[in-house]
Amino acid sequence: MSEPAHDGRLRLLVLFGGVSAEHDVSCVTAAHVLAAADRTKYELIPVGITRDGTWIRNDKAIAALAEATPALPDSLEPEGTEVEPLVEIAGDGDRPTVVLPLLHGPHGEDGTVQGMLELAGVPYVGSGVLSSALCMDKAMAKIVAAQAGIPQCRWIEFRAGTGETAPLVERTIAELGLPVFVKPANLGSSVGISKAHDAAELAEAIELALRYDEVVVIEEAVTAREVEVAVLGNLVPEASVAGEIRPGSEFYDYADKYVNGAAALVIPADLPPAESDRVRELAATIFSTLRCSGMARVDFFYEEGGRGWLLNEVNTIPGFTPASMYPKLWEASGLSYPALIDRLVELASERHAIRSGFSVDH
Repeated sequence: MSEPAHDGRLRLLVLFGGVSAEHDVSCVTAAHVLAAADRTKYELIPVGITRDGTWIRNDKAIAALAEATPALPDSLEPEGTEVEPLVEIAGDGDRPTVVLPLLHGPHGEDGTVQGMLELAGVPYVGSGVLSSALCMDKAMAKIVAAQAGIPQCRWIEFRAGTGETAPLVERTIAELGLPVFVKPANLGSSVGISKAHDAAELAEAIELALRYDEVVVIEEAVTAREVEVAVLGNLVPEASVAGEIRPGSEFYDYADKYVNGAAALVIPADLPPAESDRVRELAATIFSTLRCSGMARVDFFYEEGGRGWLLNEVNTIPGFTPASMYPKLWEASGLSYPALIDRLVELASERHAIRSGFSVDH
């Protein structure tokens, strides 16, 4: 049974799971959000998307949280009553609804779900269709950032079907040298990413990345610190303090993020005040340049004594557990995890109100 409705509560539909390789990460994130959200303010509606794309209303999640069940990720596997997406999103019409998509990766973070929510006319947390799709596609984001004059490391884009792997390996070594990082263009959480130290590893890394996406991005490996900034807002974004990641392995991979917790998060990052101000300003500029809204985490390389700040990537639905960098950066900036959820809901409503006010007359 769902919780009884109370006057004045906003209906907050938490959307999680999904069909991408980041399904499990999304479920864990949803567990923490549902546990932290203020149920005196929100009627929480957990909706899971199974790996085959079925939408499930999962009220068991709320019951598990009320009992403080320790195995929250397991309890949030999408099990419950199958629902029609647009019907569930619309609700019964007697209270405002805001959707909080916690869908990492393709078919969630890439503008597809955002487009559906736009057609449904429902406010939702995070960036719109264009920005979501742009930031999800690492190759296109790099092209736009380069046009805007934003500094980045050197890179090569490769599309499946445009050539053989052997010439690409030769070109990469000639243009970027070794080692290099190889990434699927449209995926996150370090899934499918490899560091290649020689030609054989590079060929294997390209084949691995092509299992996840038809576009591959190959980047030079830079000797640099990894620094991230959380950005919050719509037209006038705010940047958090900067935080540094010190990987527990050769790079900040999936195991570092979600399995062994070996990476160290240093918040705030030990930076000269001028550099701290510079990276925060640059993060806000990138947020606006890529037309983000609501939230985004902007990741940088800091090449001390060299090129300085280099954009790595932008995540429009960043990791959102209390142990994730995005909420921790805001906590260090004076905004608690529950307050951050509240602010994101407010920003979603504000953005929807502004866009709904535009004329559609021809």
